[in-house]
Amino acid sequence: MNDLTFALRRFLEDETGVTSIEYALIGSLIATVCVAMLVAVGANLNALYTNVCNQVSTAVAGAPAC
Repeated sequence: MNDLTFALRRFLEDETGVTSIEYALIGSLIATVCVAMLVAVGANLNALYTNVCNQVSTAVAGAPAC
């Protein structure tokens, strides 16, 4: 019975799994922020290139439309 009590106490005090879960949560939060920033930057970058293309098309005669 003493071995069972010792094993149960050791199992309840083990926190290595908790640390792994915390690292996984932090990693997923960082990944979510990175994806959100890439989406926002991508939309702004697309608008910038479209604006540049339109300006070049207007300035250069015979340039293809965007």
